[in-house]
Amino acid sequence: MNDRARVLAAVGVTVLLFLGVQLGALALIEPFHDADRQAVENPEDPTNSVVYFVAILLATGFMLAAFKYDVQWLIRGLIIGVSVFLAWFVFAEILPPLIVVGGLNALALGGALLVGLGLLVYPEWYVIDTAGVVMGAGAAGLFGISFGLLPALVLLVVLAVYDAISVYKTKHMLSLAEGVMDLKIPVVLVVPTTLSYSYLEAMDADPDAEREGGIESPEDAGLEGGQRDALFIGLGDAVIPTILVASAAYFVDAGTLDVPGIVLNVPALGALLGTIAGLLVLMHMVLKGRPHAGLPLLNGGAIAGYLLGALASGVSLTGAIGL
Repeated sequence: MNDRARVLAAVGVTVLLFLGVQLGALALIEPFHDADRQAVENPEDPTNSVVYFVAILLATGFMLAAFKYDVQWLIRGLIIGVSVFLAWFVFAEILPPLIVVGGLNALALGGALLVGLGLLVYPEWYVIDTAGVVMGAGAAGLFGISFGLLPALVLLVVLAVYDAISVYKTKHMLSLAEGVMDLKIPVVLVVPTTLSYSYLEAMDADPDAEREGGIESPEDAGLEGGQRDALFIGLGDAVIPTILVASAAYFVDAGTLDVPGIVLNVPALGALLGTIAGLLVLMHMVLKGRPHAGLPLLNGGAIAGYLLGALASGVSLTGAIGL
């Protein structure tokens, strides 16, 4: 297989990882609803988006400060802890309580702890990607049922603008990326272009080599075909647009599609396909060696696809945007 074919195959795997997050979130909607997992009291309140955005700014500032003062271990510990927490949320809903210890589903708890142990002891690319898909599906599902249509749309627009500013103007996300890549945590999805690739060996041998054009921030992917052994893209690039996918499936009562195992309607399908279209455009651009902010394309595709799906389902434009 030549270099370009290997890179295109990696792009295909990246699409599959995105679909894993999206379909996983859709599969978790009903279990999360039944378990009353909504994170806010009023999901229709657009100020929820503002609170979440402020939380992202604070988290970004905290991480930058951690790198500045050389306490990266704290970030690694927190991310692994969040991974275990989200994995527990997911496994508690999908794994049957065959064994209950102290009122807890032992299988779910064991699965969550196994995710954390894998990230702590052997964070190879497939461990990171598996944890990332579980985390991404859980986070997107939780936020999807917690953000109504207007808050979800506001969140995607604000984060797309912020992503562009932080990459092209202030560039502070670039500084953040230089640190998180060394931590081997599931803030990025890692897709090898060679079967022999080892993320652990590559980062231990020469951490900077994997960052040159490979990833410019946790939300951006940059890649030149045939010039590196792995493709990197931020987990947030998969999670953020999927919030709208899940929100549309949960809050729009139109265009329902009967698909076993997941909650789906035409507006949600439109958002899903729009995200994938945005991803393909993004990959096409970065394969030429120009790193780009991911969320403007991904969120833009999700929003456009959602609105087209909503209108096709007979939902008015004002209804589609939650007014």
